[in-house]
Amino acid sequence: MATLITGAAGYIGSHMALELLDRGQDVVVLDSLVTGFRSAVPAGAVFVHGDVGDRSLVGRVLREHKIDAVAHFAASTVVPESVSDPLGYYANNTLQTHALINETVKAGVPRFVFSSTAAVYGTTTSSQVDEKAPTSPESPYGWSKLMSEQILRDAAVAHGLSVAVLRYFNVAGADPQQRAGQSTPRATHLIKVCVQAALGMRDSVEVYGSDFPTPDGTGVRDYIHVSDLVNAHVLALDALGVNPGTMLLNCGYGRGFSVLEVVDAVKRISGSNFPVKMSPRRPGDLPAVVADATQLRSKMGWKPRFESLDTIVGHALAWEKIASAK
Repeated sequence: MATLITGAAGYIGSHMALELLDRGQDVVVLDSLVTGFRSAVPAGAVFVHGDVGDRSLVGRVLREHKIDAVAHFAASTVVPESVSDPLGYYANNTLQTHALINETVKAGVPRFVFSSTAAVYGTTTSSQVDEKAPTSPESPYGWSKLMSEQILRDAAVAHGLSVAVLRYFNVAGADPQQRAGQSTPRATHLIKVCVQAALGMRDSVEVYGSDFPTPDGTGVRDYIHVSDLVNAHVLALDALGVNPGTMLLNCGYGRGFSVLEVVDAVKRISGSNFPVKMSPRRPGDLPAVVADATQLRSKMGWKPRFESLDTIVGHALAWEKIASAK
């Protein structure tokens, strides 16, 4: 039996593939390579080039490889881009996910882990957001993920599919062994942007919004190390195998850092005083989003290993040095 990972030529999916392979499990990767990189797929995984919306292909892969779990990461993820291209985001994130779920149910695959986002919550009034908080997305990206969550919930009730929905906060860092990292050259992730500026790969770092209702006026986010995040996915897969059903889990550390605090951390660790430019807010950006991940820690026994911001930045910096040298 094997796990199918969609989008494993991308950032988080490639780390998930490594995590499962390290555990001695069989992994099959399905990726269109539209935004991913073939080189990011670990050597021990079976690679299938294709789209998750290709029902014929997906059905064949699920049966031929005896897939008993799906981990779905393939998606478009840039909030401002979703505002300018909502139809593209609904097509890629919701309709494609519907097609994948449909084939998963038809093939009788029992477990499905879904990569969702804290963007489903929208603006919150509490300092930390738990899973019971109201969902009110403020971008098509957030809505596209929330719609997919609902499809999964309904499929779980109607067809007995066991589902884990993991809502990410801000994912950062790289594999501690430097086997994988954020490979997209012009990615919009703050820590990657800062690291690239520290290495001279960007002229400056642009900070979008200095008038948010936060201590220093810049957005506050809960940054979670990518390796801790994929460990949460593995724990969820294991839990569904023992206790079939549904679960919803926030993935974060429960504390936030502002944009300027992250910039200062990268400057300190890299020793580079790169330029910083202040710009207006971007559409869809929220003032502060910090996780209450009590459920993940208590129900899954999740014990993060890399929750220091300095560790996250250090791993990202080491990866970017390696990647830029290739």
